[in-house]
Amino acid sequence: MELFEARNVNKVFASTQALTDVSISVKEQSIFGLLGPNGAGKTTLIRIINQITAPDSGEIFLKGKRMNRADISHIGYLPEERGLYKKMKIGEQAIYLAQLKGMSHRDATKNLKLWFEKFDIMPWWNKKVEELSKGMQQKVQFITTVVHQPKLLIFDEPFSGFDPINANLLKKEILNLKKEGATIIFSTHNMGSVEELCDHIALINKSKKIEDGPTDEIRMKYKSNTFDIKYRGDFNKVDLALGTDYNIISHNESEKENTLKVQYLNGNSNNNLLSAIMPVAEVLSFEELIPSMNDVFIKAVEESNKN
Repeated sequence: MELFEARNVNKVFASTQALTDVSISVKEQSIFGLLGPNGAGKTTLIRIINQITAPDSGEIFLKGKRMNRADISHIGYLPEERGLYKKMKIGEQAIYLAQLKGMSHRDATKNLKLWFEKFDIMPWWNKKVEELSKGMQQKVQFITTVVHQPKLLIFDEPFSGFDPINANLLKKEILNLKKEGATIIFSTHNMGSVEELCDHIALINKSKKIEDGPTDEIRMKYKSNTFDIKYRGDFNKVDLALGTDYNIISHNESEKENTLKVQYLNGNSNNNLLSAIMPVAEVLSFEELIPSMNDVFIKAVEESNKN
C-alpha cells in the first residue's frame, strides 16, 4: 500500500519551472530515493510535501487522503540546511522540538534520552549547541527528526559532514526505522548510499521525472551487456575467436589467470559469448557487470539533456 503519493505536481517560481507534471508513489515501510542534479526540483517537491509551499497544480496524498497542514505532525523532516539554536542547551532544545510535534514533556524526555544514549551524546545534554562539532549537531538534528515516530520521514542529504563511522551508524538506524515501520523519502548525491538503502528511486532532471522504479530494475535497465571474464589461455586465440561481434574493452595477463572485460554486440547473448571463448580457453569465472547507481545517474541525466 502507498503511504505517500504525488500526482501531476507542477510548480513555477517567477519564470523558472521547478516541477513539471511530477508524480511519485512511495510504498509503506520502504526507502524511496529522490534523486537528481542540483536545481532539478527535488527540494521544491520536498517543501511541497512539508506544506512549506503549495503546488500550482497537482495533488499530494498521505495514506490515500489529500494532505493538509495537520499532516505535518506525521512527518519528520531533516533538511539539508541544518538549523539549531546555537545558544540553547541541547536537551532543552530537543524537548522543545519534540513538543512541537505533539509529544508530552515526559515522553519527549524519555525517548530523547534513549536516542542520546544510542548516539553516545548523553554527556552533552546540558551543553549549548555551539559547543558541539558539526557532526554532533547533525546527530542531534537527526534525533529530533525521528523522536516522535512519524509515519513519513524525509532525509535531505543526511550523511553530509559525517565521517565514515558515523555515516554507517546513521545508515544502520535508517534501516532500523524502516524495519520498525517507518516510510522514508531519502534525497542524496551519494549513489553508494542509494544502492545500500533504497528500495525504489525516482530521478528528476530539469523539473521532469526521467526515471522511476525499483532500484535493481533501474540498474538492470542500463546494463550494457558487458562481462568480466577470468580465464586461462592465449589472449591472441581468444581475441581471434571473438572477432568483430564483441568489443574487448580491456584485458590483463598474468601467470595464474588472465582477465578480460568484453561487451557483446550485434544481438549476441551470454551463451554466444561463452561458446566463442570456451573452445580456445579455460573459463574460470564469468560475471555480468551491472552499472552502479552512479553510472545510471550520469547516463540518464546525459541522455535527458540531449532531448
